[in-house]
Amino acid sequence: MSILKYSFNEFLQFGLKQAYASIFGGFLLLLIFVTNYWYPFELPRYDFLFIAAVIFQIVLLVFKLETFKEASVILLFHLVATAMEIFKTSDAIGSWQYPEQFNIGFGNYPLFAGFMYSAVGSYIARIWRIFNIRFDYYPDIRWTYLLAALIYINFFTHHYFFDMRWVLIAYTCIIFYRTNFYFIVNKKTRKMPMLLGFFLVSLFIWFAENMATYCRIWIYPDQLIEWHMVSPSKLRAWFLLMIVSYVLVSIVHKPQKISLK
Repeated sequence: MSILKYSFNEFLQFGLKQAYASIFGGFLLLLIFVTNYWYPFELPRYDFLFIAAVIFQIVLLVFKLETFKEASVILLFHLVATAMEIFKTSDAIGSWQYPEQFNIGFGNYPLFAGFMYSAVGSYIARIWRIFNIRFDYYPDIRWTYLLAALIYINFFTHHYFFDMRWVLIAYTCIIFYRTNFYFIVNKKTRKMPMLLGFFLVSLFIWFAENMATYCRIWIYPDQLIEWHMVSPSKLRAWFLLMIVSYVLVSIVHKPQKISLK
């Protein structure tokens, strides 16, 4: 096989595996897009999305497309995100809002929204397994747990005290600056700097967020009158929240060192 043909086949397999890993998030985005233009049911759309997400999660488990350990961590991230969402969408904070009616939820927060966070955890868990990811120069796991805890706390405290986002991003860069992750698409082992991988996932989430706000699943205060793209500054928040998800997934998929010999 020529190098060009092999590279094309590898690129194609990479895309297909990425799509497979994103199946939960892709399903949610598809439902969000379709129901924005066509929704014939009397049941509130947010409640319909919640029920559909639960059913799809069960399907993934029944057909063994996701392990129960992965699902347990994803559920944990759902709960962690729910606590943050209830706080962020409260009348006192109002960081963003869900403009439609719902029955399944708490306060100003429809429970289906937690599945959008779960989709991030699902992607990370599945990509870890599908690409057989290994690492070099991985930091002490305790430093990553501390990082995730500080990030989560800052999502609450920055409304009242100093916002540590740039400090936490710097902390992330310090502990992961040497780390590479190695993955196998076909047969050859490829590698990528960990920080670059974090950024690319965050960028993808930001694109998905723009689609979700365009479909008015949730909106920011400056999108009430007219939709416009979400500020790229939100990439900082997604970068940090994605790391919380990544660290939770690392509880199940213990980071394994690669042998370079």
